[in-house]
Amino acid sequence: MVGRSVGILGTGSYLPENSVSNEVIAARVGVTSDWIATKTQIRHRRFAADHEATSDLATHAARRALDQAGISPAQVDYLIVSTSTGDSPQPPTAHLVQNALGAESAACFDINAVCSGFVYGLAVAEALVAARPNAIALVVAADIYSRILDFSDRRTAVLFGDGAGAAVVGAVPDSRGLIGLHLRGSGEAHHLIRVEAGGSRRPPSVQTVADGDHFFRMEGRQVREFAVKQVPPLLAELLERNGLGVEHVDHFVPHQANGVLVDELVQNAGLTTARIHRTLERYGNAGSASVALTLDEANRANELKDGDLVLLAGFGGGMSIGACLLRWYDPVASA
Repeated sequence: MVGRSVGILGTGSYLPENSVSNEVIAARVGVTSDWIATKTQIRHRRFAADHEATSDLATHAARRALDQAGISPAQVDYLIVSTSTGDSPQPPTAHLVQNALGAESAACFDINAVCSGFVYGLAVAEALVAARPNAIALVVAADIYSRILDFSDRRTAVLFGDGAGAAVVGAVPDSRGLIGLHLRGSGEAHHLIRVEAGGSRRPPSVQTVADGDHFFRMEGRQVREFAVKQVPPLLAELLERNGLGVEHVDHFVPHQANGVLVDELVQNAGLTTARIHRTLERYGNAGSASVALTLDEANRANELKDGDLVLLAGFGGGMSIGACLLRWYDPVASA
């Protein structure tokens, strides 16, 4: 696309109405609300209603992103849904979202990079749009972790909530848009975050249900060590590749894993002069959706100005890391 780049045209998010306080979670897991706040800085999270599935949350967020971008569902060429808690093993959740939106012309598929998924989705969308001028991609990240939490495990049950975020990706002026992406997998650490049963290696059975093997499991201390060790160098490498330093970053939108961990990442990465965007205190760790919904909240609060340098960072199961550097595009200010 001569004279054009690929960037974000609009964002959207959706959070279930049910806000669950630390007091409620504390009573279920056998700790105090102060213990949760001290360990995680989380105070509330949202849980999906019984009638809501991941595709429902994703559809709400997608509609809001399309509305902001002024794009109709019929104009969407690619629909990418990032989730590790899809409605079912088949069909892809993206096709359910397509049907709900009425995006009949879109090619649809899911990706699963767990909490890095939104950034991975942006990377795929950039490549697709760059290869087809005037194409529109819709990237949606959504998860419902409340359905797979083991409330006898206080280490994980206090962290997670449900939500969805979305971004419309298309052509923007060449002084704006995505500057660079850096994705990395560390399969040797795959055991750190897992749901052990329900797939081809350990299919569902009476025994796997009885043993609790369909619950989410995480080795929290080792995950923290992985993130603190691996994420800051990857961010520095991404900036260096593009002739930039941490002092140039205006906004940092990290995965909302845990407030204490986010604080440590900011310090280790040297991003102390950037505006750090956080939603974890109110929404907890919303999995793949956390970066997307935090970006949308910053966007809708008019905190992102045209030309600002924004750094996104996701990290999670796999283990996976994804980082994205972009110049924010505001069509009104750029006009």
